[in-house]
Amino acid sequence: MATAVRVVGTAALVVVLAGGAYATADAYDVAPGLVTLAPTPAPPSPFPTAPGAVDPGPAVAALGELDAQAPVPGAAAVQALVDGLVVDPRMGASVGVVVADQLTGEVLASHLPDQGRTPASTAKLVTAVAALDTLGPDVTLPTTVVQSGDQIVLVGGGDMMLAAGAGDPDATVGRAGLADLAAQVARELTLQGRTTVSLGVDDTLFAAPTLSPTWNPSDVTAGFVAPVTALAVDIAKMREGEYPPRYPDPSIAAARTFAQRLAEVGITVSGSPQRTNAPEGGTTLGEVRSAPLEDVVHYFLDTSDNTITEVVSRLVAIDAGLPASFDGGAQAVLHAVAAGGVDTTGAHLSDASGLGAGSVLAPDLLLDLLRRSTDPAHPGLREVATGMPVAGLTGTLSDRFTSSTARGLARAKTGSLPHVTALAGTVMSADRRQLVFVVLADQTPDGGQWGPRAAIDGFVTSLSGCGCA
Repeated sequence: MATAVRVVGTAALVVVLAGGAYATADAYDVAPGLVTLAPTPAPPSPFPTAPGAVDPGPAVAALGELDAQAPVPGAAAVQALVDGLVVDPRMGASVGVVVADQLTGEVLASHLPDQGRTPASTAKLVTAVAALDTLGPDVTLPTTVVQSGDQIVLVGGGDMMLAAGAGDPDATVGRAGLADLAAQVARELTLQGRTTVSLGVDDTLFAAPTLSPTWNPSDVTAGFVAPVTALAVDIAKMREGEYPPRYPDPSIAAARTFAQRLAEVGITVSGSPQRTNAPEGGTTLGEVRSAPLEDVVHYFLDTSDNTITEVVSRLVAIDAGLPASFDGGAQAVLHAVAAGGVDTTGAHLSDASGLGAGSVLAPDLLLDLLRRSTDPAHPGLREVATGMPVAGLTGTLSDRFTSSTARGLARAKTGSLPHVTALAGTVMSADRRQLVFVVLADQTPDGGQWGPRAAIDGFVTSLSGCGCA
């Protein structure tokens, strides 16, 4: 019993001594705890007040108010150029002109800019802006093959620029290739143990007719346009060239080419390709896709391709719930640009490409489209501004302005029909000011395009040399 008491006492003493040692360590901040011998810290300084965080007061304008009645610098010089152009005998009796500053929108000079005239291929600007505004620049068009038993069906999705062989990923015409599609289909059929099929073609995406009643039959014969269908190889060209003959039935011609590609990879097509509707719920065996829409728009503006413009207008019509036809496409693209804020009062399109007779557009409308496409606030329309031919260098302007000071400084969409010459685009002036211009002449004298084109090119050249600031 005594021994136990001594043990307990000794333990208690150890605890007391240990507690005292810890308290001493705590006081000298050697061990954590609440006890300290350190002096009490001073209270923290108040949060500083930023010297700039004060009301700045009313702003003082660096420049005074502009006089609304003051003339735009250089406007008189531009108006003199316009006045000289409209009385040039090479232009004929019906001319509309407008020139504006791209940055401000200020009209520098004009002549009857709100009166409608035949636009010819400058109408393609309407289709270009409408398509990119409504569909977007990244849309691609599918060409697919679906299967129902022993029949496969080639289904057109609007790509009339298919390659007969392998597709080229860097191309616009020929981005998607029928050889690539045939390879996909052959692989799937081989896995099924099939080596023989019948081939149908479904081009019902677009409505009839394939040729506009407003077109001159000689334009079709001359190869200026092809029948508009939902698929074709190389825009239905029978041979290479700018304006070669076109297949009268582009869809069937494309299906025959596809049958040849299938034969090359071991699949036999029995009989000839026939039109049919793709089976509902059919198995998709393959698909290839076109170049993005922005590349397609660039192409038809640069080359003034009528067929592809009509194709694109039908895509806009489908998006709007309208028939994918000439009338539906023309209505759809005008409605789309109107929805974007362009005044289309009095405008009419008989087709989307400007090839047909009966279209009417005012220079002011085309000016609004050009300003919209060159406005950084609308980056999706950039391909309209950059897709237009460059003076003396590309597309339908490659052989014009070749010795002009405007060479390389103007981008413009051309327009040419019998007794109609038009040009609409932008040009950089001598003081590095971008000007937007539209010239429509629809009663030019006999003698073809040379005279009015020379007059218009001289006008644009003068704009490029103008000090308009």
